[in-house]
Amino acid sequence: MFVSVTTADVSPATPETGRITPAVLIAVLSTVGVVVSLMQTLVIPIIPSLPTLLGTSASNASWVITATLLAGAVSTPISGKLGDMFGKRLVLVINLGFMIVGSVVCASFSSLLPEIVGRSLQGAAVGAIPLGISIMRDELPPAKVGGAMAVMSATLGVGGAIGLPFAAVIAQNADWHMLFWTAAGLGIVCAVLVFVFVPESPVRTPAKFDFGGALGLSIALLTLLVGITKGADWGWASASILGLFAASLVSFLLWGFYELRQSAPLVDLRVSARPRVLFTNMASIAVGFALYGMSLTFPQLLMAPEATGYGFGLSMVVAGLAMAPTGLVMMLLSPVSARLSAKKGPKLTLALGSAVIGIGYLCAVLMMDSVWQIMLASVIVAGGVGLAYAAMPALIMGAVPITETAAANGLNSLMRSIGTSTSAAVMGVVLAHMTMQLGPHVLPSREGFHTAFFIAMAGAVAAIALTACIPMRKTD
Repeated sequence: MFVSVTTADVSPATPETGRITPAVLIAVLSTVGVVVSLMQTLVIPIIPSLPTLLGTSASNASWVITATLLAGAVSTPISGKLGDMFGKRLVLVINLGFMIVGSVVCASFSSLLPEIVGRSLQGAAVGAIPLGISIMRDELPPAKVGGAMAVMSATLGVGGAIGLPFAAVIAQNADWHMLFWTAAGLGIVCAVLVFVFVPESPVRTPAKFDFGGALGLSIALLTLLVGITKGADWGWASASILGLFAASLVSFLLWGFYELRQSAPLVDLRVSARPRVLFTNMASIAVGFALYGMSLTFPQLLMAPEATGYGFGLSMVVAGLAMAPTGLVMMLLSPVSARLSAKKGPKLTLALGSAVIGIGYLCAVLMMDSVWQIMLASVIVAGGVGLAYAAMPALIMGAVPITETAAANGLNSLMRSIGTSTSAAVMGVVLAHMTMQLGPHVLPSREGFHTAFFIAMAGAVAAIALTACIPMRKTD
């Protein structure tokens, strides 16, 4: 979970500068990134039990995951904007405070509504990752910025991968509420580390906060995800679902019109419309979509009973451990991505990472006969994610001024979060409705998993196509 730091690197800040050493700053911020992103997969090992634990339907219980991703999608541009306005460290600590409060709420109740509220507060902490990237750009020497941003960006995937075995061990050996008490403890540790070791950035952009923009974005995303999640239950052609999709489309259009008329918008659509930023963000949606397919499908496949004809009957802990190498691969490849981007350009790295993701899902479709084959497919997907995620900040940072870095990184993380939250809804619908009967239990079918893998593969192909459209001229 922690970034390795040499003894020489961790010497105290020099009296002359009073500044913390780069390795300590990178280690602290990366640790925060891993812990915050861990919230995305914290409950995946207990997905089959959630309806019983919360006394609700499987469709409603899926919102315990979707709410976290939705809150993360909304909070990332908000956190970035507030960081630019009031100080990045301050907003980072506030984000961790949301995570702590949300964890305590989830740990204290056993019904659906409090869990959704608590999980939403946990998701709001995801804004810490773009803030960390922006702090690194403000504080680190230029020679260290590229590699540090790559590591920080990769934590979004690394934390999700580590969350699986971490959560499985706790859920299998203790009451499920302990998942959230542990998360609260990790949040407190991270808040203390940030307060002690992370300096407040001197780069500020004073402005009035755009409450209308935040509300409009929230409505647009909420109506979109409710429509996707409930489509199969209510009927894709039903008036309710069509109305939700129409409301989402209208909300996005009105939000965009409103943002263009603001002097200090939540999301600067004019900057976002620069071809380099626009296509990078669109590719980020596709990569985020492909990433979450792995987190949601592979563990369920490994834990499915052998009587299904495709499952392996692994326990939560063993399935989590089988997925653990993905986090290591992502972290190891993030500095490789930074070096490759420095030599060949981040555009090539992003395209390469997307292609590797697609190959990983193709392997999953063709090789589902043993645990090692699923592990191999997951490691390949994770390798692609490590390359792609680490390349995105370099593309964004090269296209925006330093005063807009937190907001720009927040927008890029928003795009990734839209991808992951949409993926969670889509994959959840596929696996919930392409099923087989096994005694009294209804489980996803083999065809359901294949369909999910093909959908994720399509996301990777879309990312390649969008990356090809990214211009690399200095003026873009």
